[in-house]
Amino acid sequence: MADEKSGKSKGGKARSESLTPERRSEIARNAALAKAEIRNLPKVTHGSSDHPLKIGDAEIPCYVLEDGTRVLSQRGLIAGLGMSRGSRQQGGDRMVTFLESKGVKPFVSEDLLAAITKPIRFLSGNNAAVVTFGYPATVLADICEAVLAARKVGALHYQQVHIAEQCEVLVRGFARVGIIALVDEATGYQKDRARDALAQILEAFVAKELQPYVRTFPPDYYEHLFRLRGLKYPPENANYRPQYFGKLTNDIVYRRLAPGLLAELKKENNRDSKKGHLHRRLTPETGHAKLREHLSSVTTAMKLSKDYPDFIEKLNMLHPRYGDTLTLDLDKEDV
Repeated sequence: MADEKSGKSKGGKARSESLTPERRSEIARNAALAKAEIRNLPKVTHGSSDHPLKIGDAEIPCYVLEDGTRVLSQRGLIAGLGMSRGSRQQGGDRMVTFLESKGVKPFVSEDLLAAITKPIRFLSGNNAAVVTFGYPATVLADICEAVLAARKVGALHYQQVHIAEQCEVLVRGFARVGIIALVDEATGYQKDRARDALAQILEAFVAKELQPYVRTFPPDYYEHLFRLRGLKYPPENANYRPQYFGKLTNDIVYRRLAPGLLAELKKENNRDSKKGHLHRRLTPETGHAKLREHLSSVTTAMKLSKDYPDFIEKLNMLHPRYGDTLTLDLDKEDV
């Protein structure tokens, strides 16, 4: 280890000595300017990463800066919208790319795009030692409005639909919390309420409202189901699913999830005047947890299968239908 350090030290010294005095001065000057710039960044007066704003499953660190600007962390905002975060370096680029996408861009204002293109850098953490990237908190509402406007005219790509569903819930949650905050301010109750009361109201509301929108079936499920059935993917109409996919899903999922489950779900669905997806009738604690586990196994089997009969053969070994005893009895139905 000593030799390694010595080698690195010698290499660094050699490189330094190879520089001209002017170049060494330039490097030193740039380093000093960079440090000075960081020291002059706005500092956080309120907030920390340990007490984020919770929105559904996402946690968005939020802060108030010296000048009173309310900011949300860059990565937290991306997660709050249900977008894939990627690396720290990709975060801002990912958001800009999304807002400049064909369907969303016509509804994005210049001010919003400017705010996202040039995120706020500020100092957070213990002793204000961490350079953090963030956006003015109000851009979250602006983004939601743009996305919902794009959805209204059918301009969103199918892979962006879940973001619109998240935005709808957020906007409704903000409205509810906003009116409560206004009443509390007008009555003076804001001085007596618990510090995190509004955050708790938003968290409870979003958790309840998001349940109908949770993407239970992963995109991989449909992508590979199309492939295994010899169909083009993605389809021209992003929302298109062959009608018989419902019957396939009943067999792939519900007949193999629990004894008598499919019949019971259908019975409950028929009783209800408002029909819906069968998985919405599963219990959140047990049913949905088991369904997600089953779908993870199913999609893995799909990825390893060359065609639909091959997939069913694997599935019969992994998750036989309840009530079935011999795989050979299933050949006609499977094919």
